[in-house]
Amino acid sequence: MRNTELAKLGGLVGEWTMTMSDAWFLEPPGTEVPGTTTIEWLGESLLVVRSHFGGGEQEHSEMGLVIGRSDPNDAYVALYQDDRGVCRQFAMTFGGGHWTMTREDPDFHQRFIADVENDRIRGRWEASEDRGETWRKDFDLAFERA
Repeated sequence: MRNTELAKLGGLVGEWTMTMSDAWFLEPPGTEVPGTTTIEWLGESLLVVRSHFGGGEQEHSEMGLVIGRSDPNDAYVALYQDDRGVCRQFAMTFGGGHWTMTREDPDFHQRFIADVENDRIRGRWEASEDRGETWRKDFDLAFERA
């Protein structure tokens, strides 16, 4: 039986084309990096998100999320990993057309903020080096259902 609260994320399941843009670390300014994302169920209570960036002239990279829920704490959680060997835990909210993931760790704070529609997700990653006092945008992400 599918977890009732996780079932609310079912609209994310599927294949997506993705574009990373406006990244402070990409040269020249205006560079866009194409990618793909697959979101699928793992059992009845987890979602797995696999993203692949790059190709052509762009360096290839991969990242993934496992999204679950702590029912006793009434909270979504997301574990992030990428091909650099990074692993991070995020608190997550989802509802009303908005998706957020946040972490407040000793190294820095980070957040993902997105607007979700049936066939489109528009979001951005941001980071704070001063415990959330000021934020800088890392990059924008746009997803279109494939």
